[in-house]
Amino acid sequence: MGVALLGPFVATVNGTSLVPSAAKPRQVLALLAANLGRHVSVTAIERELWGDTPPGRPAAVVQTYVKQLRRALAAALPASGPDAKELLCRTHTGYVLDLPGTGLDSHEFERLARHGRQALARDAAEEAAVLLDKALAVWRGPVLADVRTGTVLQTEARRLEEMRRGVVESRAAAYLSLGRHAELIGDLAMMTDRYPLQENLHALLILTLHRSGRSDEALRAFRRLRAALVSELGIEPSQRLQRLHHAILSDDPQLVSTASDLAVF
Repeated sequence: MGVALLGPFVATVNGTSLVPSAAKPRQVLALLAANLGRHVSVTAIERELWGDTPPGRPAAVVQTYVKQLRRALAAALPASGPDAKELLCRTHTGYVLDLPGTGLDSHEFERLARHGRQALARDAAEEAAVLLDKALAVWRGPVLADVRTGTVLQTEARRLEEMRRGVVESRAAAYLSLGRHAELIGDLAMMTDRYPLQENLHALLILTLHRSGRSDEALRAFRRLRAALVSELGIEPSQRLQRLHHAILSDDPQLVSTASDLAVF
């Protein structure tokens, strides 16, 4: 059994995929899988599927989708195993999907991220780098990349993507302290494209480029960030970013020391 949210949606039992081809049942299964082992109310399912414009008798439509999911589950289960209704069970106000022995990839990501940040906090940079690398390796693409998501799943996707951004930043801090700055450039360039107004990611990219002997690119990255902030928000970069910019212009020796980090600026 396996359930994966961090990329194209995966839900399998005995090697058989449970993911429907139809959009709405797929969405229902994704919502239940994202809350594996936890109650999901019919109200939440309706809000996920239709927002503020549900069809007539939405609970009956949800029940139809659940029946379809149970049929797929029953077909994948061994004859001697549990009943599909035991694994996808009805409560007074909703449903619970419970697949014993199945873990979510998002839970594994969060576990590795937590331990990696704890290692970083105690200055165990090598251990932190290994754990945070493993956390990011769990991702196979955008959250539920092949599922049409409504407001409920979008909230969960944003939470996970924000956690991923934080892990990228923490890993960069670990790598910088180990002198592995050149390995960061590709990932940081991609993340700054995705988050064009996120100052901390840009600061890490700027410092990484400078330490890699690419100061001209570091300065261009600062100018791009400044232009985006002025254009989109009408503000200048923070004092910290401006100090980092001036340090590069003056070739401050602190910038090339692995003992220093962005907190210095």
